[in-house]
Amino acid sequence: MTSNHSRPSRRAVLGGAALTTLAVATGTGTASATPSTGRATWPTEFPLPDGWLPEGIAIGSRPYAYMGSRANGGIYRTDLRTGEGGVLHAGATGQVAVGLKLDRDGLLYVAGSTGVARIHDSRTGEIVTTVQLTDATGHFINDVTLLGDRAWFTDSRDAVLYGVPRGRKGAVRALPLSGDWVQTPDVNNANGIVGTPDDRGLIVVSSTPGKLYNVSLKSGSATEIALVGAENVANGDGLWRIGRTLYVVQNRLNLISVFALDARATTATLRRTITDFRFDVPTTAARFGDRLYLVNARFTSPQTPETTFNAVAVSL
Repeated sequence: MTSNHSRPSRRAVLGGAALTTLAVATGTGTASATPSTGRATWPTEFPLPDGWLPEGIAIGSRPYAYMGSRANGGIYRTDLRTGEGGVLHAGATGQVAVGLKLDRDGLLYVAGSTGVARIHDSRTGEIVTTVQLTDATGHFINDVTLLGDRAWFTDSRDAVLYGVPRGRKGAVRALPLSGDWVQTPDVNNANGIVGTPDDRGLIVVSSTPGKLYNVSLKSGSATEIALVGAENVANGDGLWRIGRTLYVVQNRLNLISVFALDARATTATLRRTITDFRFDVPTTAARFGDRLYLVNARFTSPQTPETTFNAVAVSL
């Protein structure tokens, strides 16, 4: 994730409620590359309820992972130290939760697939507000990142990004994609999203045919990022960035491609790949300490109420 800048307090959203103890943005700042005392013994596999249908995961400064459900929009919270968890938000018929990001003020931003974004209180799971970004049909609000004073959402079925004000009320900004951007009909295009290293733009992966773009926040003009050492990033899903290192989760390929970005994020050079026998179509990733945590969406398995799901951790 990218660095988060100061913004109005969530008091404006919660009507003067006290800030929660979850008070640092997801994955921002620096974290020790060496596990602290006892962290090396933390579990690396985390069960989810049967039929959960996970796709998104968010982690803040404290050792708790939040994982959304495509089945009903539920949110499951797991303690990374023990692997124990429980349902934080039960969801409801018609709700969907795909991409998630946790802000420093404890607000959890959720991509809701059917044209909406939801903002939850990460302490209680309560829905603070629902934002209608676009029509429910013909769109797929897929992933989200936090940059500056907005949460930016991708729409996999339309060449538009949506910026929702963080921690306050205000107008949603629609940012049409132009420049090198190619929108392929009837498939998922824009998917994972992170800020650029200089915080001046957004990096977006197009799952089909598998390209990375640097998008200007001012104009929406997208410049294709030249790949060195890789032909494409086919099945690109979640993105995670640490400095100028970009992690691209390629879901159905069961791998993470690790790229080194140049200073302007115009070129990405493949440095290595991460695979694991426990990967079963991982979709998105979140960092805590020296680990990446990923949910297995298991898209190639039956998506039934009896299907088992989990999350796994791999070393950076």
